[in-house]
Amino acid sequence: MRDFHTPGRSGVFSVNGMCATSHPLAAREAVAIMEAGGNAMDAAIAAAVLLGICEPGSTGIGGDMFALIRPAGEDRIVGFNASGRAPRALDAALLRDQGVTVIGTESPHAATLPGAIDGFCKLAEDWGRKGLAASLAPAIRYADEGVPVAPRTAFDWKNNGGKLKGDGAKFYLDNGAPFAVGSIFRAPGQAEVLRRVAKNGRAGFYEGEVMEDMVDSLRALGGLYDAEDFAATKSEYCDPVSATYQGLELVELPPNGQGVTALLIAKILSHFDVASMDPYGAEIAHLEAEATKLAYDARNRFVGDPATAQTDRMLSDEAAARLAALIDMNRAMPTPPPGAGAAHKDTVYLTTADRDGMVVSMIYSIFHGFGTGLASAKFGINFQNRGAGFVLTEGHPNELKGGKRPLHTIIPAMIRKEGKLFASYGVMGGQYQSTGHVRVLSNIVNFGMDPQEALDAPRCFAELADGKLHIERGYGAEVRAALEAKGHVLHTPDTPIGGAQMIRLHESGVYEGASDPRKDGAAIGY
Repeated sequence: MRDFHTPGRSGVFSVNGMCATSHPLAAREAVAIMEAGGNAMDAAIAAAVLLGICEPGSTGIGGDMFALIRPAGEDRIVGFNASGRAPRALDAALLRDQGVTVIGTESPHAATLPGAIDGFCKLAEDWGRKGLAASLAPAIRYADEGVPVAPRTAFDWKNNGGKLKGDGAKFYLDNGAPFAVGSIFRAPGQAEVLRRVAKNGRAGFYEGEVMEDMVDSLRALGGLYDAEDFAATKSEYCDPVSATYQGLELVELPPNGQGVTALLIAKILSHFDVASMDPYGAEIAHLEAEATKLAYDARNRFVGDPATAQTDRMLSDEAAARLAALIDMNRAMPTPPPGAGAAHKDTVYLTTADRDGMVVSMIYSIFHGFGTGLASAKFGINFQNRGAGFVLTEGHPNELKGGKRPLHTIIPAMIRKEGKLFASYGVMGGQYQSTGHVRVLSNIVNFGMDPQEALDAPRCFAELADGKLHIERGYGAEVRAALEAKGHVLHTPDTPIGGAQMIRLHESGVYEGASDPRKDGAAIGY
């Protein structure tokens, strides 16, 4: 139990339904749709699409989405991949011939096809109760009327707004400046797009005028996209993968996401007595950093499109044991070379649960803040830069090829205990997400923290991009000195590390919601 003398927040408890998101308006609308007879899927879609208006630097309809679903009355978990592919005409060999060695994060070639809208349409049809139009209605209203900009959103806008250019600047800057706290952001072009999707389903986005706006805009910027690429965009179901850690089963999606990286980290940590460590101390921070370096190095070599990823190598118990044996608890190892797109990113994560027992874990992103910084000319659809996650190395599992999906950092998660769903959660923060999943899991199973405590706890992350241990201000001077003595080079980032949401399911049928204070959000139940 938290110390009520100190700042913090309690968990949120309810029995009929719950939503935890990074923005209160989205959580409120999700609960409202459940109160009106909708289910957890209706609520998740409503919250996700609205977050694209509340936090346009983190997500939007030009991005991708992944989900895990626990159907009402069942114990199985269903995986869902709504990530887009590279256009058919784009190929690593073509770029190599042009002397390109890395896909730039602001290049039109980084703008993989947007998969989220197809995913929302399919999930609404297969699992929703109220229909797609009902789920899109809140986002349409707020896009037209405007959303007050919240503090963390404004912070990110200021940090990332400088990359906006051309039509991106026109639609996402306030007279050339980032939107400030309390200012009103409107997106009437997106409202019109969503009206067409509400009426015509995926055809309202991947066909006709909206598709033509995206194709024409991308081609004008130098991209190799056509109508067939958009028509071919399809989401799909997939079987989750999992690993058991200290009696709890961590459930993740298979590649092209990095969920297998979280499983590998958990397997590595299982070789150490983590529960005996100080949860806020140098020992566990060091161990997690070393496990991260090893697991992310493996990810960068083996993970990519589902058809080419070497998933078995990431899930091998033998490999995890060999990696664990490489860790020296007294000395930091050198950081392996960074993989593709290894800088900090923006994303939104949300989770919903309804009175019938359906639970949804959903993550939705445009990768970097404001994606490529580019947008379509007519409707202002912000293009993601997920294609920057490809590599151009010939023969690599994540080599860019037309029609392939790139390595994704965004991953939803669930936890099962003795076959029953224990929690639904996710940790935003780009590369950090795999480490974050295990950190939160460890906080709960090793240190007995409740969900809110587990999200509040300080974080650090071995960032492959710069070789430094990024560490939040929540760690004390003694811990920092101990980590430096082990050889870590510390860096305190301006932006906190990640942001998380969680719903825990109690055996009594009560939902317990938690929302990370690093974001503007809230857990709301009824």
